[in-house]
Amino acid sequence: MRQHRLTSFFVLAYVVSWTPWLVHTAGLSLGTPFFPGGPLVAALVVIAVAEGRPGFRELGARLLRWRVGWVWYVVALGLPVVLVLVTGLLTDWLGAPAPDWSSIVWADVALTLALRLVNPTDSPLGEEPGFRGYALPLLQRRRSPLAAAAVLGLLTAGWHVPLVPLGNLGWIGLPSTVVIAFLYVWLVNRTGGSLLMAVLFHASQGAFTFGMLGYTGAAADRAAHVYFGVLVVTVALVVVGDRAAWRRAPASAVAAEPGTDVDRVPARR
Repeated sequence: MRQHRLTSFFVLAYVVSWTPWLVHTAGLSLGTPFFPGGPLVAALVVIAVAEGRPGFRELGARLLRWRVGWVWYVVALGLPVVLVLVTGLLTDWLGAPAPDWSSIVWADVALTLALRLVNPTDSPLGEEPGFRGYALPLLQRRRSPLAAAAVLGLLTAGWHVPLVPLGNLGWIGLPSTVVIAFLYVWLVNRTGGSLLMAVLFHASQGAFTFGMLGYTGAAADRAAHVYFGVLVVTVALVVVGDRAAWRRAPASAVAAEPGTDVDRVPARR
């Protein structure tokens, strides 16, 4: 595990999250058919075995990296909302039933966001400390942010596969997961490796959904396909419009070498 930290992390993340699903398909039950906290558990186990206290300090420093400028808070919390709203408008334009804007209860959105930020068994805290907090810095030690985003997108999409047969995710959600990984990587790197921004982005992504626009059945399926297209265009704009961000990650968003004092690793803006 010490020599293959990245591989160990992904194997553990899959095993911990997929085991309830495999048990569920065998006709048994562990209380939940899929455990979203697998990446968090995997990161903590690998850090404990392979890195110890310096590794926990490095992960904690990324989670508490909040001095990133107010603009990035707007991006982290607002971009997921904008993506859904644009999807609603385009879905309506393509002939699906018009979204029910009056059904949006912003107080419910805020409450859902708050709950997702403190629940370690929910996706933001269950996934992000592992995928963007631990795996991404390791991937960026030898890869460009663009390559790291592609690898991480494929592996996170694969981790979500059981949600498709369970009915919690449409098949189009898998390529959408690959594409949106580029936005996560861009946001984390542009904020000096802030894991907090990834957690906020993920929490916002799940707090405001197509269901809140009144989409159900075939309309919801069409909206999910439109959402994929919106993501592709958004990522293309970010990659072309901010090319410098994809060449090299800042030092503060790259895993420190074993034995390095992480407090002395400079942030490269």
